[in-house]
Amino acid sequence: MSLFKAASTVSLLTLVSRVTGLVRDLLMASAFGVSGLTDAFNVAFRIPNLLRRLFAEGAFSQAFVPVLAASKARDGEAATRVLIDDVATALAWVLVATCVVGVVAAPLLVLMLASGLDRSSFEAGVLMTRWMFPYIACMSLVALSAGILNTWKHFAVPAATPVLLNLAMIAAAWWGAPWFGRLGIEPIYAMAVGVMLGGVLQLGVQVPALKRRGLLPRIGLRPARLRSAWRDAGVRQVLRLMLPALLGVGVAQLSLLINTQIASYLAAGSVTWVWYADRLMEFPTALLGVALGVVLTPQLAAARASGDAARYSQLLDWGLRLVLLLALPCAAALLVFGTPLIATLFHHGRFAGDDVQRVALALAGYGVGLLGLVAVKVLAPGYYASLDIRTPVKIAVVVLVLTQILNAILVPLLQHAALTLSIGLGALVNAGWLLTGLVRRGSFRPARGWGVFAAQVLGATLLMSAFLLWGARRFDWLATPALPRVGLLAAWIAGAALIYFGALAASGVRLRQLLRR
Repeated sequence: MSLFKAASTVSLLTLVSRVTGLVRDLLMASAFGVSGLTDAFNVAFRIPNLLRRLFAEGAFSQAFVPVLAASKARDGEAATRVLIDDVATALAWVLVATCVVGVVAAPLLVLMLASGLDRSSFEAGVLMTRWMFPYIACMSLVALSAGILNTWKHFAVPAATPVLLNLAMIAAAWWGAPWFGRLGIEPIYAMAVGVMLGGVLQLGVQVPALKRRGLLPRIGLRPARLRSAWRDAGVRQVLRLMLPALLGVGVAQLSLLINTQIASYLAAGSVTWVWYADRLMEFPTALLGVALGVVLTPQLAAARASGDAARYSQLLDWGLRLVLLLALPCAAALLVFGTPLIATLFHHGRFAGDDVQRVALALAGYGVGLLGLVAVKVLAPGYYASLDIRTPVKIAVVVLVLTQILNAILVPLLQHAALTLSIGLGALVNAGWLLTGLVRRGSFRPARGWGVFAAQVLGATLLMSAFLLWGARRFDWLATPALPRVGLLAAWIAGAALIYFGALAASGVRLRQLLRR
C-alpha cells in the first residue's frame, strides 16, 4: 500500500469518525444547550481525555510505536511479539492502579480543572468523572492494539473504531437522556454512561482484529509475570522514552487544563464555547495531521533504523507539502467562514445565535494557528523516529510559557477567544522550532521547488478566501431557515473547493504526482 493510499484510508475512516462526532455534538447542542451542567460534562469528559493523551495515543504511542517498528525491522517478528506481551502486561497493571486512584481523587481532579464551577455543577462534574474514569483503561489498551496494527500496516481497524464512541454517545443523547429524565435522573448523566459504553465497544472490536492476525498480547496477571515484564529491555526502553514524552504531552495537556480553568471564571458557557471550537478544529487536525502522523511514524522509524537518511528526508518533505497544500485553505476557511459553518451545524434548539458568534470567535483563534497545529503532527514524529523525545519536550515547555504569557495579555481583551488564539500562535512557534531543528541537524533537506509551491498554494488560498468571505457576508446565516442553510453551506464549500483546486491546476501544481507516493 502506498503512503498516500494508507494516509487516505486513515483520513477517510477518521472523517467517518468526525462526522459521527459532529452528529453527536449536534444532538448535544440541541438537547442540552449551553449551561453549567454542560460545562460540568465537558470538564468531566476532558479529565479522562487528558489522561488518554498520556497513556494512550500521546506519550505511550510516541514511545511504543518507534520502539516496536525498530524491533520489527531489526529483531524479527518473534522477538517483537515477546516485546508486545511484556509491554501489555506492564501497561495493564499500571492502568488498574491509575483507575482506582482516579475514581477516589475525582473531586480533586475537577477542582484542579475547573474550580470556577458553581456547587451543583461541581458535584455533577465529580459524579460524571467517577463514572467515566475507567474509560482511560479501555482507550489505553485500544492505543496499544492500534500501535501494533499500524506497525503491521493494518490501518483500517484502528482508524474506524473511534466511530463506536460517537455512536454510543449518540444513542445516549437520543434515547438515554430522555429515559434518564423519565426516571428522575439528570439527563446529562446519560452522556457519561455513553462514554464508558463507547470505550468498551472500541476495545471489543480491536481484540478480534489482533487475534485474527496472531498479534493478540498475552497479559500476565501474576506478580511474577509483572516483574519479568519490567526487566525486559524493550519495556525499559519504552519507559525511558515515555518519561520525556510524558513531560511533553503533560505540558500540552497542562495548557488545556489552564485554559479550561481560566474559561470557568469567564462568562457562563465559556467552557462549552471553547469546547465546540475544539471539536471543529479537530476535523482538519485529525484528517490531515493525525492521519499523516499515524502513517509516517513507523515508516520514519524503519528508515532511521535501516540508516536510510535519504528516504527519511523524502518522507518528511512529502508530509510537509501535503500539510501546506491542505491545511492552509482549511485555516483560511476557519478564519473567514466560521459563522456560516457553526450556524448551519449548531443553531438549533437551545443553541442560541449569541452562542454561534461566541464559538465562531474561538474558532477563528484556532484558524490563525491551524497550519502549526497540523505541521507539529508531522514534524514531531521526525524526532520520535530517531528516539529523540527530549527536544520536542523542551520546545513544548517553552511554548507553554509563551502561551500563558499570551493569555495574560489577550484574555482581558478577547475573553474566551484569547484562549484559542494563544494556542494557535503557540503552535506556529512550536512547528517553526521543530522544523528549524530538523534542518540544522541535517535530518531534513527540503527538496527543490518549495518557494514556487508555497506561492502557488498561497495564491489559490487567497482566491478561495475571497469567495468564502463574500458568502459569509452575502447572507444572514442566523436568520436563514435550517434546510436552505444546509444547501447554501454545501454550495459554498463546493464552490470554494473548485476555486482552490482549479487555481492550483492553473498555476501548474501537479497534484497527481504529489499524491502518487
